[in-house]
Amino acid sequence: MSQLPYLVPGWILLVGIYGIVTSRNLVHAVVCLSVAQSATYVLLLSVGYQRKATAPVFSDIKPTRNVVDPLVQAMTLTDIVVGATVTALLLALTVQVAKRRGTVDPDELRSLEP
Repeated sequence: MSQLPYLVPGWILLVGIYGIVTSRNLVHAVVCLSVAQSATYVLLLSVGYQRKATAPVFSDIKPTRNVVDPLVQAMTLTDIVVGATVTALLLALTVQVAKRRGTVDPDELRSLEP
């Protein structure tokens, strides 16, 4: 098996982390966090991939046929839902910070004074 399915999620994760570290805007940081989290989707799907396998629906295939593991697919869908929820929560917090402080620049938000 090739190493490419494991290198691509690593590269996506590094791009997302680089974006978070170099971000000067909270919205940009949230988007970069979503990119970094998408690496987990790619990793889970590449771990669960099998050549010449079908969907795990046993009503119309022979029981001896090679099928894809449904647990990995369920974990990926759960990861997507959790990622969307976290992104929505962080964007809502960013909107509240922008309303109260008038900026979304992390450097200007360092002090706790109003």
